[in-house]
Amino acid sequence: MHLIGTLFGMLHSVEDSSALNLFVEVLVRLVVELKSEQYLHCILGESQKELCKATTMRSSLPTFSLLGKLADAIPGFADILVVKHNNVVDHLLMGLTYPNEGIKAAVCYLYSKLYSSPVGTEQLSGHFEERLCGVFLNTLGCAQTKELQVNCLGLLKELLKSDHFVSILMNNSKTEEETENPNFLEGENPLPLVLKKLLLTRDEMIQAASSHCMAAVLVHSPSRYAPAFIHADVPEFLFECLLCKNEILIWSVYCCLLLLTEERLFFSKCHTVYGIESLVRSLQGVLLLNNVELHKQGLLLFTEILKRQPVEVKLFTNRGVCVEAIDVLMETVNCPVLDVAVEAVKAVAAFLRKDHLSSPPVLYEELQKLLEAVLKRCADLSPSQSSKRHAGDLLFSVSQSHPANRNLGRVPQRQGQFLLSTLESFRNACRLAVEFQGDFMAQENAFTAPNSESKDTLSNFSEFLLRICDSLCIPMVMSYLETAVSPSVTEVFISTLNTLFTVVPNMRNKFSKKLASSSFIRLTLELKARFCSVQSNPVLNHTCSSFLCSLCLNLYSATEKRRTSQEEQEMSELLQKGLPQLNYTIAESLLLLSETPEHFFLDQSLCSHQQCFILLLYFAYTFGDRFVPDAELFLAVRNFLLSAQDHGDCPPSHILRAALYLLAVCQDKGNALDMRSLTTIRRMLDNLPDLSLVYVHCPLLLKFFLCYPELMGRFGHQVLQLWFSWEDCKQTEAEEADFGTSSQLNSADPLLPILKSNSSILLILLDLVCSSSVEVAWKVLMTLRTFLEINEDVLVCDLLRSQFLQILQQLLVESSSATLQANRNLPILLSLLFLVQLRSKGIRELDSTDFKLLHQVSNLCGKCRPRDTDLLQPSLNFLYWSLHQTTPCSQQRVAVLLSNVPLLELLQKVLECTWRQSPPSRPAYLSSEDALLCSGWLLVASLLLYQHRYNTEVHQTLSVDLTEVLNAVVFRNKKPILLLVSILQFLRALLQQNFSSLLVIVGQDTAESATQPQLSSQQDTALHPLAMQQVFSLVVSLQNLLVHVQLQKDLLLSRAVVACLETLVEYLYVKNQDVALHIVSQPWHRFLLFTLLNGGQKSFLQPEVLRLITLFVRYQSRNIISQKEISQIIHEAAEANIAELPEATSCALHRFLSQIQSSHYQLEPEQSGIIQTLLDRLLGQKTTCVKHQDIVYPLIGDVCGRCNRGRRDA
Repeated sequence: MHLIGTLFGMLHSVEDSSALNLFVEVLVRLVVELKSEQYLHCILGESQKELCKATTMRSSLPTFSLLGKLADAIPGFADILVVKHNNVVDHLLMGLTYPNEGIKAAVCYLYSKLYSSPVGTEQLSGHFEERLCGVFLNTLGCAQTKELQVNCLGLLKELLKSDHFVSILMNNSKTEEETENPNFLEGENPLPLVLKKLLLTRDEMIQAASSHCMAAVLVHSPSRYAPAFIHADVPEFLFECLLCKNEILIWSVYCCLLLLTEERLFFSKCHTVYGIESLVRSLQGVLLLNNVELHKQGLLLFTEILKRQPVEVKLFTNRGVCVEAIDVLMETVNCPVLDVAVEAVKAVAAFLRKDHLSSPPVLYEELQKLLEAVLKRCADLSPSQSSKRHAGDLLFSVSQSHPANRNLGRVPQRQGQFLLSTLESFRNACRLAVEFQGDFMAQENAFTAPNSESKDTLSNFSEFLLRICDSLCIPMVMSYLETAVSPSVTEVFISTLNTLFTVVPNMRNKFSKKLASSSFIRLTLELKARFCSVQSNPVLNHTCSSFLCSLCLNLYSATEKRRTSQEEQEMSELLQKGLPQLNYTIAESLLLLSETPEHFFLDQSLCSHQQCFILLLYFAYTFGDRFVPDAELFLAVRNFLLSAQDHGDCPPSHILRAALYLLAVCQDKGNALDMRSLTTIRRMLDNLPDLSLVYVHCPLLLKFFLCYPELMGRFGHQVLQLWFSWEDCKQTEAEEADFGTSSQLNSADPLLPILKSNSSILLILLDLVCSSSVEVAWKVLMTLRTFLEINEDVLVCDLLRSQFLQILQQLLVESSSATLQANRNLPILLSLLFLVQLRSKGIRELDSTDFKLLHQVSNLCGKCRPRDTDLLQPSLNFLYWSLHQTTPCSQQRVAVLLSNVPLLELLQKVLECTWRQSPPSRPAYLSSEDALLCSGWLLVASLLLYQHRYNTEVHQTLSVDLTEVLNAVVFRNKKPILLLVSILQFLRALLQQNFSSLLVIVGQDTAESATQPQLSSQQDTALHPLAMQQVFSLVVSLQNLLVHVQLQKDLLLSRAVVACLETLVEYLYVKNQDVALHIVSQPWHRFLLFTLLNGGQKSFLQPEVLRLITLFVRYQSRNIISQKEISQIIHEAAEANIAELPEATSCALHRFLSQIQSSHYQLEPEQSGIIQTLLDRLLGQKTTCVKHQDIVYPLIGDVCGRCNRGRRDA
């Protein structure tokens, strides 16, 4: 005790500061080491005595310093001091009033230790409120030295831990004594002003402590204390402090400003507008520091300012600051630390507000980059999608594997939060685009140079949102749904999709179809059933219901071509009323669909639910989302219609349309409808004013109506009328190529298989041709033509011929000669008539219908002009085929045609057009004009033969220039091949009649004859009207054509050339045998045979080769064909499989063998036996060969090909 007293006395006698500190340290160490409270009381007693007897306050400084050190070293010192030696506290208050900042600093330090103790806080509460508060605030406000400032802030920090002391400090009023003190700070609440003054110092530590104290005040009640700081303009100085690089100071300022954001006055006084640039620059600097918590705190402050900024006060008045803010957000979004990225995405969501970005020009390009960065970062965090499944399948798999999981499941919490914030950002961007649609200044970039295109437009931004949603946002959410389903995530996601409908209005329907085809109707129903039952999650329920309503109305607008505003309004009211309560599973909804209301009380709620579910199924099934078993759905819809009928309730047209469509698409998987169901459907349809109200342009619905006789008989005509009246879906839905919709509307000619299974529908179609508009009739005729072209095995000739006659008569009666060419249905009808003739099997007698058709078509041809190729081409083909189809004894067919003078005059004009045609650039191409010439030459050739055969009376002759005909063969490259074949057919017919015919008058070109020398040899006279020179030219041309055929592989031309050569030799043999034998024995023929044999097959068993050899054998041209070669042909034929030979080859072989038998060639007995055996085997094929030898079949095929091309072009 003596030692302590001695040391304490020396403490007050030493003036040297270093010695003083040494004595203080020794005393503190002594008391701490002795660990006796007795010694502590001794020091406190001596201190109290010293303070009482001190003459000046300056001499009390060692005592205050010693007490402060003891408070640091001994934990319970403060409690002992305030309880047992509380008189010391009075001396402390006197020290604060002494004008020495060293003493004040020591006193403040000791006060801070006393108030850091709970006991001290309780014991000194009254002391602070009554005496210390004002003095302390005055001391803090007037402090000049850093030591005093730090110790005062330390005391303030301890005081601010108590809500009571904070209330006293913030509500301290000036007393009378304080008012007289000129140094006391002015103001009702001096603490904010004092702390603001400390912010003005250049000491960052003092600034950090000051801002920390502000935060300590605000944390107790921001709404209560923040106005005082705001009125003191403290926020301005806090924002200025952000320009430093001290992490502690920046953190303190962030915390203080974050608390101030809870007060609306902070924004209305425009402090955020003043400080936003400083905050953005601060974030740029903070990102260079390796302090994750500081990054997060700064972003949190930025987010709160963006979120709470009033709409009427524009935050970004400077475009440059806005650009810098976007750059900061871009950098933080890509931060590798997930927590920082999460806060950054939240800031992006708050940033995407119209009032933040509406200053022109809007930064659309920068916003696109920002959103793309956010979505890509989120996609990188999302679990990889294992397979491409539809939305409904994803949710179903999650609900099965995680029945109790209603949160984020196995997905980490931060990743789930990141996804939620990302979706909120994207939704805000979509809402931003919608809001800008009403702002003209935001539509285009006002600063774009003239005649230049800017990418910074709302249109481009909106299209970007839709595109990136489809390519990135939706797949990302689907990937997330594979693992877990969160109500909050799905609510934002569905809400975003609903907003996107209005982002790009002209793409609304296309986007809706894509969503429907991707099973989003099923997904939304599953979400409602899982999370919204029993009135839970009302926000999610409202969002899903609103989305389904918008989706259905968009799909209705996209698919229903004949929609009405009234029906759309009824559908909208039904969906808005029924969807919020439709929170059942798919299985429950199916049971609900089959449920029957009470007999005496029609449950309107049940009806509403049933009709809503049917509409949803209709739109889902329309786009391929068949998420209900077809058989179950078929039965449920059937029961729904029966139940409605039993209660006398006919569903609205849009509900009935949906129900019939569902029945149609599910009918293959369900049982056929019974009579009761069919009767119910028929009654409901009979009650409709127009069947088009329930019509859907779908092949399955068409099949549904046509497969039931009860429905086809009553509604078949109307359904087919609607089918052909509908616009071409392939044209109206051309944009479906990027988004992939149902293939039902895009199938080619879906009516054809239905026609094949039920040919009686053809009668309805033919009736449509007569009773419908020109456009509908044209479509019907095109369908019939396609049907006849594809289905050659369908025997409908007798059924169609009489109907065609009736239609043709009606068209001809209704159309004058001037309007025939304008009727585009007439050519198709004639083509159909021709195709029906092709389908007729075998040669038959000419009946009355055939006669009338022949008469009508020939009269039609007489009314046409040569340039009316669309009408004349099928008509002449029909006449040509009719001549060859009926029995040989049917002379009427020839008489009908030859008695029609206008027809013969037309044929004369058509033949003359041959010489006026300019040479085509591509000889192999057959134009419509050339095809007509082919038909004309073939028809004249046939009439020439039949007139001679039956000696029919001729009322009008045709004249032909022989020189032109021969020149067409000689200069063959000027004509298409098929035209050349037709002319050869005509020339052959002339040769067969020795140029002597009542129908055709053959003349020579007098101008050409006058320029050539006259030949009066006996050969020319005998061959008249041919000259010997013409014969040689024709033979050489035919030989060259055969060589050309060998190179071009044109079988049609080869057969025509060989036939013409045969007929020419026969003609020459009749006129002059020497000339004929001379022509046949020309050595060039042997070279021609070698050329043909050296072709692709290298066999004698070729039709052209056999016919040529037969010709040479017949006229005994042994220099051309030898006995050895004949034996070789017989040997090759004996080894061949006769049954597998083509028809033309069999026919030629039969003629060759027959010629060998009748010739003078010496054959061995064995060869004679082989020939007879081969002839017996070929006997059955002989009639087939001879039957059609005069018909040019390829002409028919070419015409059909042109028809097909015309149909495709149409």
